[in-house]
Amino acid sequence: MYLVWVLWPKTKLVIAIVDKTVLNKKGQEHASLTWFLRYNKYSKTSEKLYNVGNDYFGFFPKPNQEYTLKGLERFDEKQLEQLADDSDLTYITDTYGIYLKEWLELTESTERSKLIYGGMSVPDLTFLKKMKAKNKLIITEFNCIGTPTPKPIREDFEKEFKMKWTGWVGRYFDSLDTNKNKELPRWLINNYLVQNNFQWPFDKSGIAFVNEDDKILILENIEHLDSEVPYILTAKEDREKYNIPLSMKYPFWFDIVQTSRENHIISFYDLKVNDKGRKILEDNGIPPQFPAVIEHYRDDYKFFYFAGDFADNPIALNASSFKGIHFFRKFFYDRSIASERVSFFWEYYYPLINTIVSGYEQELKAKTTSH
Repeated sequence: MYLVWVLWPKTKLVIAIVDKTVLNKKGQEHASLTWFLRYNKYSKTSEKLYNVGNDYFGFFPKPNQEYTLKGLERFDEKQLEQLADDSDLTYITDTYGIYLKEWLELTESTERSKLIYGGMSVPDLTFLKKMKAKNKLIITEFNCIGTPTPKPIREDFEKEFKMKWTGWVGRYFDSLDTNKNKELPRWLINNYLVQNNFQWPFDKSGIAFVNEDDKILILENIEHLDSEVPYILTAKEDREKYNIPLSMKYPFWFDIVQTSRENHIISFYDLKVNDKGRKILEDNGIPPQFPAVIEHYRDDYKFFYFAGDFADNPIALNASSFKGIHFFRKFFYDRSIASERVSFFWEYYYPLINTIVSGYEQELKAKTTSH
């Protein structure tokens, strides 16, 4: 399998990847994307494959608490135009950014602190507009317009791509017990306590929702949910087109967005709430079903928005050098564990991104040949 991969021909595809949330060289927030690119031998030059620690724009950690910023903010209008000419496509994987406390401790902090770098910037958006005007493929995902992106930039993005963030994000936690689950963000617990008479009555699994104004809602399994984890559902036509399943559990961060009729919803989230849970959602303007993947793939422009932290996945990068490894994917995860995320990569993200990018690459090839 390794030999087949080594002998497999490279395909040059120039991708501008933006990731502002790189705490260490693992590049977790765009690891799934790099895995896909390396597995399929997409290269940034005719020789060089993509490297998770180098090939992106954003925050670059260095030893001894030092860092370099190599975002699009360095570029003037002319350089952004040049980059848009040179790039075949762009993928904004994460702009949540790096915060002081987690940077000093070098671990994902569960407390909030001062922002060092993050949020979508004016040059980021200018670049997206240039890519759109050139009809090149744009892929964006969760948290490219959420906090800490300034409101005017977010609204400009929403207008440009005919969609809207509601201000809510959510995430499944396999335990809401504050003594047992150290992954529960401290700020989430504190804000909930302040808003609810210092009561935290949860110890099962459930879904936490956070509004940009810091309001916290918790839906607990059994008490509010008939199914503990959110599911992503896809209608028949899109299942066949993208080779994705009817139903896929998704136990990580997502955002609640709305879209206009000019876009097509490929998949949507389904929160299986009971009457009690439905009432909490209704009172806060959250629908139990909302878009998971939005697409606008037409002659005027080509755009996707993934309403989840899709490119962040604990997938082993070294496995990308074995051609045909996806035939053995069932050995790499246990779907019966609600919180495991690797099945999402294999069964949903990989086929989706593979269909999108390989289809687009074929179009580029056909264009070049016809010229």
